[in-house]
Amino acid sequence: MATHETTDFLAGVIEGFYGQPWTQAERLELFDWMAAWGLNTYLYAPKDDLKHRALWRELYAAAEAEALGHLVKACRQRNIHFVYALSPGLDIRYSNDADLDRLKKRFEQMLALGCQDFALLFDDIPDRLDSEDIQRWGSLAAAQCHVTNAMFRWTRDRETGARFLFCPTAYCSRMVWRNHGGENFLPTIGRELLSEIDVFWTGPEIISREITVSHVQELELVLRRKPVIWDNLHANDYDGRRFYCGPYTGRCSELRRAVRGLLSNPNCEFPLNYVPLRTLAEFVRCGDTWKPREAYLLAVQEWFPRFATATKPITLEDLILFGDCYYLPHEEGPEAEALYECARSLLAEDSERNSGQVAAFRRQARRLREFCARMAELRHRPLFYALSRRIWELREELELLEQHMEAARADGPSGDPSLTFHLPGTYRGGMVAKLQRLLVQNLDGTFTPDRSDERVQQVGAIRQATVSTP
Repeated sequence: MATHETTDFLAGVIEGFYGQPWTQAERLELFDWMAAWGLNTYLYAPKDDLKHRALWRELYAAAEAEALGHLVKACRQRNIHFVYALSPGLDIRYSNDADLDRLKKRFEQMLALGCQDFALLFDDIPDRLDSEDIQRWGSLAAAQCHVTNAMFRWTRDRETGARFLFCPTAYCSRMVWRNHGGENFLPTIGRELLSEIDVFWTGPEIISREITVSHVQELELVLRRKPVIWDNLHANDYDGRRFYCGPYTGRCSELRRAVRGLLSNPNCEFPLNYVPLRTLAEFVRCGDTWKPREAYLLAVQEWFPRFATATKPITLEDLILFGDCYYLPHEEGPEAEALYECARSLLAEDSERNSGQVAAFRRQARRLREFCARMAELRHRPLFYALSRRIWELREELELLEQHMEAARADGPSGDPSLTFHLPGTYRGGMVAKLQRLLVQNLDGTFTPDRSDERVQQVGAIRQATVSTP
C-alpha cells in the first residue's frame, strides 16, 4: 500500500475532552496502538485535570509529576511526541507579569520531566478582557499573542527544538462569523503570532462533518500558516447518550498536504476509540484514494476479538450492525440507517399489508437486542462499562417498537400501558427530557417552540390534573 510521507507532520491523538481523564494504563495502551499504527503525536490536555485548566497556576504534586514523567518517557520510547498543554484562559491576566511567571514555572516543571513540546489553549473561555488588559493590548487576540509569543521564546531558549502549538478562542468558522473573540480576531492572530507557532483549527464547525482543502487554504491566507486540525469528529463529551465508532471520514486525502497535522480528540471512553483511531492512522498513511467504509470494516474486524464473551459468542456481522448504530455525529452506518427506515415506513403504513417487512425488522431488532444483552458477558470489562448505559437505551427502544408493531398487527390497543413497562416519568423522563420537548429542532439546526395541537392538549391535561389534585 502506498504510504503518505509524514515527516514533521503531526498525526495522533488529543486527550482534550470534558470528563474523567483516561487512566495511566489506558494511555500506555494508546501509545502502543499509536506506535504500531504510525501515529506520532499525543497531546495531553484533559479539560478536567484541574491543573490543566481550573487550577493552572498550581504545580503538580510529586506523585502527579512522577506519573506525567512516566508518560513522557513512554512516548519517547515509542518515538511519539508528548505535547503538554495548559489552558489558562478562564482567569489569566494577560498584563500581569506574575501570571506569565506562573506559566513559566508550570512549563519548567514539565521540562524537568523530559517534556519538549508544549501548547497554550485559549478555547472555550469568555471572549472578554479586563480594563487593564484592554488598555494595554486593545484586543483579546493581541493579548493572547503576547503571552504565547513570550512563552514560545522562553521555551525555545531552554529547548531549541520545541514544537509549540496555540488554540485561539475562535477556533472554527462559525465562531468567526459570530465575531467570537472580537473584531479581526483571526487576522490579528495571523499578523502577530510568531510564524513558528502552530495554530489549532476544528474546521467550519466545532464538530465538522467535512473539512475541505479549499476551506483550509482560505484559512491559511488569514493565519499566514497552515493550520493543525484539532478534529472533534469522534468527540462525544457534548452528548452523554452517544458515542462514535465509525470511520475517519469527510476529509479527502489531499487535505494532508494542506495542513500541518491531524489530531483526533475522540470519545471520552477510551475503550470505544479503537476504530476511530485505527481508521485515522490508515487515512494518514494511505495513498491518493481513501475509502472510509472499507477501512471501517477492516478496523471492526481487528476490534472484534475484544468482544469475547463468557458464554455464547457474538458474530462479526452483529458487531458491524451494532457499530453502525453508533457511527458518526451526522450519520448512521448503512445497516443502521436501513433498520431505521424500515421502522419508520412500518409505523407510517398498514403493517398488516407488510407482514414480510415486519418480520424482517423484528429479526434485525432482535439481533441487536441479543447483542446488547450479550455485552454484559464481555470478558473485557472496561469495554462493557463504557457501553452499558447506552446499549440499554438501544435495547429498550427496540423492544418498544416491537411491542407497538405486534399490537398493531393484532388490532390491539397499541397505546395501552399494559403492553409495556415504559411508563411516563420512568422512561424518557426527567428534567432534561422535559426541557428537550419544549423546543423542536428544525432541519437547518434552528429551534422553535413545540406548538403542536397534541402538545398543547398534553400541557392542558397536565395543568388540569394539577389543579384538580387536592
